[in-house]
Amino acid sequence: MNAGIIREAAASARSQPVASVVTVLMIVGMILAVMLTTGRTVGAEQQVLGSIDSVGTRSITVRADSTAGITTDVLDRIAHIEGIEWAAAFSAAVDATNAALSDGTRVPVRYLYTTQLDPLGISGTSALPGELAWASPMAQDRLGLPETAGGIALTNGASYAVTGSLDVPDFLARFEPAVFIPQPDAAGTEPVNILVVIAETPELVAPVSEAVSSVLAPEDSSKVTIDTSETLAQLRGLIQDQLGSFSRGLVLALLGLTGGLVAILLYGLVMMRRKDFGRRRALGATRSLIVTLLLAQTAILAVIGITIGTAASTIILRISGDPLPGLAFMGALGILTLATAMIAAAIPAIIASRREPIRELRVP
Repeated sequence: MNAGIIREAAASARSQPVASVVTVLMIVGMILAVMLTTGRTVGAEQQVLGSIDSVGTRSITVRADSTAGITTDVLDRIAHIEGIEWAAAFSAAVDATNAALSDGTRVPVRYLYTTQLDPLGISGTSALPGELAWASPMAQDRLGLPETAGGIALTNGASYAVTGSLDVPDFLARFEPAVFIPQPDAAGTEPVNILVVIAETPELVAPVSEAVSSVLAPEDSSKVTIDTSETLAQLRGLIQDQLGSFSRGLVLALLGLTGGLVAILLYGLVMMRRKDFGRRRALGATRSLIVTLLLAQTAILAVIGITIGTAASTIILRISGDPLPGLAFMGALGILTLATAMIAAAIPAIIASRREPIRELRVP
């Protein structure tokens, strides 16, 4: 489609202001209807799913007694399981206080075994590997270390310098107030008290849980429990399916209605411009040119309507305090609306291209 056809299509749209405005208004109305109904529903769905995800729909937690026989070498076996996004092992908790305040508030400290430290905000490189502790803001406050500077003394006699602030994700909130001591050079024989595994998607929680269970190799399985978010993941899928099916049905209905109205309007325009198309055909215009011209005119009007409708609905949703459905939804809606308008315009355009020049020029 060259620039000449686009200019001619734009001029044709301007020459028919009433029909062009009606077409734009129909597109705007369709965008508003979808955004203020399905769009609002999708925004609420994303908010609900985000809330569910925040409590860990992908987490698998293995709790083991210190005498259960699970050691840090389990991480090597887990590394061969597909569908795992993150995994870490933790030792049993040891109480600690501010090294400068022997009678200060105690907080639990755990040794951390993982090669994936970034999710916790821990630097992977350290001048003293295995000798530095990281504390969450809650733990820092209780220890009296607001500037993340100082040291802690454990009840087992060990002491460590606190070097940084720890980012505690939602699936590790149970550890708060959290103090972790990364152990990058684990021998594989260290006892594991808690193993946390995060699946890549909620749907993988069940199979990943079974795979993890098969490689634990405890000496006493009665001292091991596995907690998963499988039920929560199933609830998430149910909510997503129910809200998604409602949204898709409503969008399809509105698209069909708008497409039918656009087709009727354009068919009326074709009948009103029979002489114009007859003259074009008599002057040598090909059928494909007539079709392209009408489709280009429809595309221009549809883009204008989509832009106005999207902007207006976004403003309305923001003013009302409703969650926006996201750029992906709005982009997909715009593309679907444009495609619907083009498909609806195709039949009238083909009819216009097949008008016989001599017959149309005889029309009074």
